[in-house]
Amino acid sequence: MYSAKSPHFMGITQSLWLMFLCLLMTFGIFTVPVEASSHREAPLIANDPLADNTDLYAFRSPENPNMITIIANYIPAELPQGGPNYYTFGENIRYEIHIDNDTATPGDDIIYRATFTHTNEDPTTFFNIRLGAQNRKATYTLERSMDGGTTFQTIVENGVVPPTNIGPRSIESGVGLGATSYADLSNNAITTASTGENVFCGPVDDPFYVDLGAVFDLGNLPRQGENPRDGLGGVNCHAIAIQVPISTLQKDGMGVNMADNILDGNFVIGVWASASRQAMRTLNTDGTKPTTEGNWVQVSRLGMPLTNEAVIPIGSKDDWNSRTPYNENSDHFEYFYNPELALYMDDEQFGGAVPAFAPLRIQRASLPGLTSALGLDPFDFGNGQDGLFPLKGNAALAGTALDDAVFGTLLLPKAGAPRSVDLWPIFHTGAPNVPPYQLATGKTGGNPLTPGKPFIHNFLPNGGDMLRLNMAVPITPRDSEDFSNLGVVQAAVLGLLDPRFNGNADLEFIPNMDGFPNGRRLEDDVTRIELQAVSGIVLAAVGLWYDDFDGMNPVSQDLLDVYTYSTGVDQNDAPFRSSFPYLAMPWRGTEVGQ
Repeated sequence: MYSAKSPHFMGITQSLWLMFLCLLMTFGIFTVPVEASSHREAPLIANDPLADNTDLYAFRSPENPNMITIIANYIPAELPQGGPNYYTFGENIRYEIHIDNDTATPGDDIIYRATFTHTNEDPTTFFNIRLGAQNRKATYTLERSMDGGTTFQTIVENGVVPPTNIGPRSIESGVGLGATSYADLSNNAITTASTGENVFCGPVDDPFYVDLGAVFDLGNLPRQGENPRDGLGGVNCHAIAIQVPISTLQKDGMGVNMADNILDGNFVIGVWASASRQAMRTLNTDGTKPTTEGNWVQVSRLGMPLTNEAVIPIGSKDDWNSRTPYNENSDHFEYFYNPELALYMDDEQFGGAVPAFAPLRIQRASLPGLTSALGLDPFDFGNGQDGLFPLKGNAALAGTALDDAVFGTLLLPKAGAPRSVDLWPIFHTGAPNVPPYQLATGKTGGNPLTPGKPFIHNFLPNGGDMLRLNMAVPITPRDSEDFSNLGVVQAAVLGLLDPRFNGNADLEFIPNMDGFPNGRRLEDDVTRIELQAVSGIVLAAVGLWYDDFDGMNPVSQDLLDVYTYSTGVDQNDAPFRSSFPYLAMPWRGTEVGQ
């Protein structure tokens, strides 16, 4: 076994590390392209696209590290050529971004609410734009609540929503809007709220990238025997992007320069987005707009990407959309404790039925040497197994996050819930900077429960499914050779393998600690990261190695297979902007889909 007293930890020689680093470079792992979740994910919301959350992002602004950018996207799979009634935000819908920043207060602490109004400037034509007039022209009001929704203050009035990027005659010509360029229209729509936030609401390229056709063809990701295809390539969505000072989001109004360190728990926020409609809608027989009245009812929500799309089964999806992170249905917890996707990564279950997932295999017999010394069977994280629960009450858990005296039964609730220690916190609590949630670098005696090298702290245990972001974590420059769309997975790899970081167990910034699931950057490949997480890569990072670990070198074939797995689509179809709102311009209707 390895020892923290060893100069290389884990007993692995420098030459072995260098060989593995060279292998990773050969696979292109350290040069992953940097070009990211719930589209039509539930039966009811699939029939209401204007209110359908598609994606949510939260990250420190690359060119302004004192600000956090939050982006909530709506309206899935907009065809750029989708005339004559082009897509835009809906009327009579409340689009909201919710922030939780204080465990001492129940529910939301800050809410941003956007509502939209349509105007037909020339109702005598069937064209969307003609002679300087625009039909279904959208403007918006943005309100902010700093008391959890009790009171709201209007911070933007008559905000401009850019038109759809229809084509050159509609946008640039004299018979259209006569704009110098669509980019100018889009950039000119960025406004500053009365309270200091930068705001953009409008059409953009859909930044999520995934082979939708393949993944829902019974998990054929990457496609076997044919080329992958970005199912959202060349389509648009509508974004609400808000750039907020960290001092506004931090619970005590502190700027990031006041953080104790780069993992200061006082700078953790949870973010989720929603859309709500009024309960009653009346259709009029004369063809005029329906009237709406009654209480506002949430019809869509989004926190962590792919939760409702690929974790919650179809019979529970509408229920999930109706809830908030603060009143989760406890029956849904089982889908995280025993995720369906894990069945297809387990040869004792249905692994053979999904050949595309062959590189993804979970730990069924982890750390036999350590468990034998404790009088236990090897740790089994297969669905229906007990994971780390056999340690319940064992002195080995004392002082760890799994100790009932530390966080109660939150992370080790019961038998038969093997993924309560990794998938559950990723989606529902965040991870604390407490063992075992530290890198295996520096852990003594091969024991994952001992202290190791810190690499994440976004623990916010009140509330359920949210993006959790530690705002104190520094930014990885987008032009850095270390930048990777594998987010925290890549940070873990660097912390375990890179000689710049693996020679000590000290707290220090490792590139990509600011990536998903510590918040979510536009570039992050969340599909790949979440599939790797289901396959146990987080367990391996903290020292719960794969079954083929030989007791000396954790860089086993199973670990290498999971780490190098690719879905086949690993970057967005358009480059992101270098400044707020960062999203790529929407595709033009005359250039796509022909």
